[in-house]
Formats: sequence, C-alpha cells, structure tokens
Amino acid sequence: MSAVAEVAVHLSRPHRPVLVAGTLGELCGPTAGLVELPLRLWWGPQRAFDLAEPTMLAWMYENVLREAIRVEELRTHLHGPTLVRVWPELNLPRGVRAAWEARHGRLRHAARLADAVA
Repeated sequence: MSAVAEVAVHLSRPHRPVLVAGTLGELCGPTAGLVELPLRLWWGPQRAFDLAEPTMLAWMYENVLREAIRVEELRTHLHGPTLVRVWPELNLPRGVRAAWEARHGRLRHAARLADAVA
C-alpha cells in the first residue's frame, strides 16, 4: 500500500490559487516612500501607496498577497520583516492566510502571539 500525501490547494478567490513565496527572505520590496502598484495588482484610480501610513501599507500588502500570480510580484512589492510585523492586522481571505501560514511558521507564530495579547 502506498502513502499519498495530500496537498491542500488554497484559493485567494474562486479559481485563483494562492501564490506563496518560498522564503520570507526573498521578499525585499520597499519599506518606505510611495509605491505605485501595477494596474494588474491594483486597478483603483489611486495606485500609489504611502508606506508611512499604516492603513495604506496594510491595504497594499493585502492586495499584493491576494492578486499576485508571479513570485516576482511578491519579491518586488513585499518586504519579509514588514510582512511578519503587519501579518496579524491584515484582512485576508482565509485561503491566503492559511497558505502563507502553512509555508511560513513565523507568520503563524505572529498571528498566535497577536491573538494571545488581544
């Protein structure tokens, strides 16, 4: 009898699998200033996000995590240590959160820590 490992496929929205970076260290996006997302990642009229504003930073990260289809999009727009820091506050679809936490224990730990403090 052979053992078959089941791999969970997490969706960011219907028919869109979640893309997860292999390591948090490869996420070396900006940490300050204005960031303009490409139209493919954010199609709103105002595409520039001021990373000094916590709400705008979270909003940008949520959109990139939900909409990215290429690892380069994650690497270009997200920053690993910043992602860990803001992770508990991000409003993400369950599939996105589950996929990233399954791959990256630091994110799962950050979420549990925030829950314990709350």
